[in-house]
Amino acid sequence: MIFLLNHPLVFFLITLALLWIVSQIGAYFRKQNLDEGMDEEHFSLILGATLTLLGLMIGFTFAMAVSRYDQRKDYEEQESNAIGTEYVRFDALSATNDAKLRALLRDYLDQRILYYTSRDSEQLRQARAKSSQLQLELWSEVTASVTAQPNPVSALVFSGMNDVLNSEGYTEAAWRNRVPLAAWILLISIAAFCNFLLGYRAHGKTSMLLLVLPIALAIAFFLIADIDSPRSGVIRVYPQNLESLADSLRPH
Repeated sequence: MIFLLNHPLVFFLITLALLWIVSQIGAYFRKQNLDEGMDEEHFSLILGATLTLLGLMIGFTFAMAVSRYDQRKDYEEQESNAIGTEYVRFDALSATNDAKLRALLRDYLDQRILYYTSRDSEQLRQARAKSSQLQLELWSEVTASVTAQPNPVSALVFSGMNDVLNSEGYTEAAWRNRVPLAAWILLISIAAFCNFLLGYRAHGKTSMLLLVLPIALAIAFFLIADIDSPRSGVIRVYPQNLESLADSLRPH
Protein backbone atom coordinates (compact mmCIF):
# COMPACT_ATOMS: atom_id res chain seq x y z
CA MET A 1 0.00 0.00 0.00
CA ILE A 2 2.83 2.41 0.83
CA PHE A 3 4.39 1.70 -2.58
CA LEU A 4 1.11 2.61 -4.31
CA LEU A 5 0.74 5.85 -2.35
CA ASN A 6 4.29 6.80 -3.35
CA HIS A 7 3.44 6.20 -7.03
CA PRO A 8 0.16 8.07 -7.69
CA LEU A 9 -0.17 7.00 -11.35
CA VAL A 10 0.05 3.31 -10.45
CA PHE A 11 -2.39 3.98 -7.61
CA PHE A 12 -4.81 5.56 -10.11
CA LEU A 13 -4.75 2.55 -12.43
CA ILE A 14 -5.17 0.00 -9.63
CA THR A 15 -8.01 1.85 -7.91
CA LEU A 16 -9.78 2.33 -11.25
CA ALA A 17 -9.59 -1.40 -12.01
CA LEU A 18 -10.56 -2.37 -8.46
CA LEU A 19 -13.62 -0.12 -8.29
CA TRP A 20 -14.82 -1.18 -11.74
CA ILE A 21 -14.50 -4.86 -10.81
CA VAL A 22 -16.46 -4.25 -7.60
CA SER A 23 -19.25 -2.56 -9.57
CA GLN A 24 -19.37 -5.55 -11.94
CA ILE A 25 -19.61 -7.87 -8.94
CA GLY A 26 -22.57 -5.83 -7.70
CA ALA A 27 -24.28 -6.17 -11.09
CA TYR A 28 -23.61 -9.91 -11.05
CA PHE A 29 -25.19 -10.32 -7.60
CA ARG A 30 -28.28 -8.40 -8.77
CA LYS A 31 -28.53 -10.74 -11.74
CA GLN A 32 -28.50 -13.76 -9.42
CA ASN A 33 -31.30 -12.28 -7.30
CA LEU A 34 -33.67 -10.92 -9.93
CA ASP A 35 -36.59 -12.96 -8.57
CA GLU A 36 -36.30 -11.39 -5.16
CA GLY A 37 -38.15 -8.16 -4.53
CA MET A 38 -36.22 -5.04 -3.62
CA ASP A 39 -37.53 -1.88 -2.03
CA GLU A 40 -36.26 0.69 -4.55
CA GLU A 41 -37.04 3.62 -2.29
CA HIS A 42 -35.06 2.27 0.65
CA PHE A 43 -32.25 1.13 -1.63
CA SER A 44 -31.98 4.62 -3.15
CA LEU A 45 -31.87 6.09 0.35
CA ILE A 46 -29.01 3.77 1.35
CA LEU A 47 -27.12 4.43 -1.89
CA GLY A 48 -27.51 8.19 -1.50
CA ALA A 49 -26.36 8.07 2.13
CA THR A 50 -23.25 6.04 1.32
CA LEU A 51 -22.35 8.28 -1.62
CA THR A 52 -22.74 11.33 0.63
CA LEU A 53 -20.49 9.74 3.22
CA LEU A 54 -17.95 8.95 0.50
CA GLY A 55 -18.01 12.57 -0.68
CA LEU A 56 -17.40 13.82 2.84
CA MET A 57 -14.54 11.36 3.33
CA ILE A 58 -12.91 12.47 0.06
CA GLY A 59 -13.28 16.11 1.08
CA PHE A 60 -11.72 15.54 4.50
CA THR A 61 -8.86 13.49 3.05
CA PHE A 62 -8.19 16.11 0.38
CA ALA A 63 -8.12 18.81 3.06
CA MET A 64 -5.60 16.74 5.06
CA ALA A 65 -3.35 16.34 2.01
CA VAL A 66 -3.53 20.04 1.09
CA SER A 67 -2.74 21.16 4.66
CA ARG A 68 0.36 18.94 4.66
CA TYR A 69 1.40 20.30 1.26
CA ASP A 70 1.03 23.88 2.55
CA GLN A 71 3.06 22.94 5.63
CA ARG A 72 5.90 21.67 3.45
CA LYS A 73 5.86 24.94 1.47
CA ASP A 74 5.90 27.01 4.66
CA TYR A 75 8.87 25.11 6.06
CA GLU A 76 10.78 25.53 2.80
CA GLU A 77 10.30 29.29 3.11
CA GLN A 78 11.29 29.24 6.79
CA GLU A 79 14.41 27.22 6.01
CA SER A 80 15.41 29.72 3.33
CA ASN A 81 14.89 32.62 5.72
CA ALA A 82 16.90 30.93 8.47
CA ILE A 83 19.86 30.22 6.17
CA GLY A 84 19.78 33.69 4.62
CA THR A 85 19.63 35.41 8.02
CA GLU A 86 22.51 33.35 9.40
CA TYR A 87 24.61 34.08 6.31
CA VAL A 88 24.27 37.80 6.96
CA ARG A 89 24.98 37.41 10.69
CA PHE A 90 28.39 35.92 9.90
CA ASP A 91 29.56 39.53 9.40
CA ALA A 92 29.76 39.74 13.20
CA LEU A 93 32.61 37.20 13.24
CA SER A 94 36.25 37.60 12.30
CA ALA A 95 37.08 37.74 8.60
CA THR A 96 38.80 34.32 8.61
CA ASN A 97 35.92 32.50 10.27
CA ASP A 98 33.42 34.50 8.26
CA ALA A 99 34.77 33.27 4.89
CA LYS A 100 34.96 29.64 5.99
CA LEU A 101 31.48 29.62 7.50
CA ARG A 102 29.98 31.27 4.43
CA ALA A 103 31.51 28.60 2.18
CA LEU A 104 30.21 25.82 4.42
CA LEU A 105 26.74 27.37 4.51
CA ARG A 106 26.63 27.67 0.71
CA ASP A 107 27.55 24.00 0.41
CA TYR A 108 24.87 23.15 2.95
CA LEU A 109 22.31 25.17 0.98
CA ASP A 110 23.16 23.21 -2.19
CA GLN A 111 22.53 19.93 -0.34
CA ARG A 112 19.17 21.19 0.92
CA ILE A 113 18.12 22.12 -2.63
CA LEU A 114 19.13 18.64 -3.76
CA TYR A 115 16.91 17.20 -1.03
CA TYR A 116 13.90 18.92 -2.57
CA THR A 117 14.63 18.24 -6.24
CA SER A 118 16.19 14.78 -6.42
CA ARG A 119 14.19 11.56 -6.82
CA ASP A 120 17.17 9.22 -6.86
CA SER A 121 17.37 7.30 -3.58
CA GLU A 122 21.16 6.94 -3.66
CA GLN A 123 21.65 10.62 -4.39
CA LEU A 124 19.30 11.50 -1.55
CA ARG A 125 21.17 9.22 0.83
CA GLN A 126 24.44 10.95 -0.06
CA ALA A 127 22.82 14.38 0.28
CA ARG A 128 21.55 13.53 3.76
CA ALA A 129 24.97 12.27 4.81
CA LYS A 130 26.67 15.36 3.40
CA SER A 131 24.12 17.63 5.10
CA SER A 132 24.73 15.97 8.46
CA GLN A 133 28.48 16.36 8.05
CA LEU A 134 28.13 20.03 7.12
CA GLN A 135 25.84 20.62 10.09
CA LEU A 136 28.49 19.27 12.43
CA GLU A 137 31.20 21.41 10.83
CA LEU A 138 29.04 24.54 10.93
CA TRP A 139 28.06 24.00 14.53
CA SER A 140 31.66 23.36 15.55
CA GLU A 141 32.95 26.47 13.75
CA VAL A 142 30.19 28.71 15.10
CA THR A 143 30.67 27.42 18.64
CA ALA A 144 34.41 28.07 18.47
CA SER A 145 33.93 31.57 17.03
CA VAL A 146 31.29 32.56 19.58
CA THR A 147 33.42 31.22 22.43
CA ALA A 148 36.40 33.23 21.20
CA GLN A 149 34.28 36.41 20.88
CA PRO A 150 31.64 36.26 23.65
CA ASN A 151 29.34 39.25 23.10
CA PRO A 152 25.64 39.83 22.41
CA VAL A 153 26.17 40.08 18.64
CA SER A 154 28.01 36.76 18.38
CA ALA A 155 25.25 35.23 20.49
CA LEU A 156 22.87 36.08 17.64
CA VAL A 157 25.08 34.06 15.30
CA PHE A 158 24.87 31.13 17.68
CA SER A 159 21.08 31.47 17.87
CA GLY A 160 20.81 31.77 14.10
CA MET A 161 22.73 28.54 13.54
CA ASN A 162 20.37 26.82 15.94
CA ASP A 163 17.47 28.07 13.78
CA VAL A 164 19.13 26.69 10.64
CA LEU A 165 19.50 23.24 12.16
CA ASN A 166 15.99 23.26 13.61
CA SER A 167 14.43 24.32 10.29
CA GLU A 168 15.98 21.29 8.61
CA GLY A 169 14.44 19.03 11.24
CA TYR A 170 11.03 20.67 10.85
CA THR A 171 11.21 20.17 7.08
CA GLU A 172 12.09 16.49 7.44
CA ALA A 173 9.18 15.99 9.85
CA ALA A 174 6.76 17.75 7.49
CA TRP A 175 7.80 15.52 4.58
CA ARG A 176 7.13 12.44 6.69
CA ASN A 177 3.73 13.77 7.77
CA ARG A 178 1.40 11.99 5.33
CA VAL A 179 -2.29 11.10 5.27
CA PRO A 180 -2.58 8.07 7.64
CA LEU A 181 -2.72 4.66 6.01
CA ALA A 182 -5.84 3.81 8.02
CA ALA A 183 -7.63 6.79 6.44
CA TRP A 184 -6.78 5.51 2.96
CA ILE A 185 -8.02 2.00 3.80
CA LEU A 186 -11.29 3.38 5.16
CA LEU A 187 -11.75 5.66 2.14
CA ILE A 188 -11.14 2.89 -0.40
CA SER A 189 -13.43 0.51 1.52
CA ILE A 190 -16.31 3.00 1.43
CA ALA A 191 -15.64 3.66 -2.27
CA ALA A 192 -15.72 -0.07 -3.02
CA PHE A 193 -18.99 -0.46 -1.09
CA CYS A 194 -20.56 2.44 -3.02
CA ASN A 195 -19.52 0.94 -6.35
CA PHE A 196 -20.96 -2.42 -5.31
CA LEU A 197 -24.31 -0.80 -4.49
CA LEU A 198 -24.24 1.18 -7.73
CA GLY A 199 -23.54 -1.96 -9.73
CA TYR A 200 -26.35 -3.77 -7.91
CA ARG A 201 -28.72 -0.93 -8.73
CA ALA A 202 -27.63 -0.47 -12.35
CA HIS A 203 -28.09 -4.10 -13.49
CA GLY A 204 -29.37 -4.38 -17.02
CA LYS A 205 -27.99 -1.00 -18.11
CA THR A 206 -24.95 -0.38 -20.24
CA SER A 207 -21.73 -1.40 -18.54
CA MET A 208 -20.15 1.90 -19.66
CA LEU A 209 -22.24 3.68 -17.06
CA LEU A 210 -20.55 1.63 -14.37
CA LEU A 211 -17.22 3.21 -15.39
CA VAL A 212 -18.29 6.76 -14.56
CA LEU A 213 -18.03 6.55 -10.76
CA PRO A 214 -14.82 4.44 -10.74
CA ILE A 215 -13.13 6.91 -13.09
CA ALA A 216 -14.24 9.91 -11.03
CA LEU A 217 -13.13 8.30 -7.77
CA ALA A 218 -9.82 7.11 -9.22
CA ILE A 219 -9.05 10.67 -10.41
CA ALA A 220 -9.91 12.04 -6.96
CA PHE A 221 -7.70 9.44 -5.27
CA PHE A 222 -4.89 10.19 -7.73
CA LEU A 223 -5.06 13.91 -6.94
CA ILE A 224 -5.02 13.33 -3.18
CA ALA A 225 -2.17 10.81 -3.39
CA ASP A 226 -0.20 13.09 -5.71
CA ILE A 227 -0.48 16.09 -3.39
CA ASP A 228 0.31 13.89 -0.38
CA SER A 229 3.39 12.35 -2.01
CA PRO A 230 6.17 14.91 -1.48
CA ARG A 231 8.76 13.27 -3.72
CA SER A 232 7.04 11.01 -6.28
CA GLY A 233 4.05 13.10 -7.29
CA VAL A 234 3.60 15.60 -10.08
CA ILE A 235 2.51 18.33 -7.64
CA ARG A 236 5.57 18.87 -5.48
CA VAL A 237 7.10 21.60 -3.34
CA TYR A 238 9.68 23.31 -5.51
CA PRO A 239 12.54 24.98 -3.58
CA GLN A 240 12.04 28.34 -5.22
CA ASN A 241 13.06 30.32 -2.14
CA LEU A 242 16.15 28.20 -1.53
CA GLU A 243 17.26 28.46 -5.16
CA SER A 244 16.74 32.22 -5.19
CA LEU A 245 18.81 32.45 -2.03
CA ALA A 246 21.54 30.25 -3.54
CA ASP A 247 21.73 32.49 -6.61
CA SER A 248 22.07 35.60 -4.44
CA LEU A 249 24.79 34.05 -2.27
CA ARG A 250 27.02 32.79 -5.07
CA PRO A 251 30.17 34.89 -5.34
CA HIS A 252 30.23 36.93 -8.56
